Amino acid sequence: TPQKMTVQDVPGAFPTMDVPDHAHYTIGVVILIVGITGTLGNFLVIYAFCRSRSLRTPANIFIINLAISDFLMSITQSPVFFTNSLHKRWIFGETG
Repeated sequence: TPQKMTVQDVPGAFPTMDVPDHAHYTIGVVILIVGITGTLGNFLVIYAFCRSRSLRTPANIFIINLAISDFLMSITQSPVFFTNSLHKRWIFGETG
């Protein structure tokens, strides 16, 4: 039976570097600020679109589609990247 290879079996496949702790925390704070700004900003765009009938034009449907996509990206990815930065590693293990 063939052996299953893992990343650990290939030396130098994914080289790592020692990064100072303050760099992880700085990146985490920046990601948190971008996530909060993206979530609030896109929510306001979606809210304004839903409340105002004059904004419901065919051209604005593309903008609202982009705002919804960006909103979903902000609420799903920013917390994960922020948590990873605070833990200074990938928190979901090999499976994730």
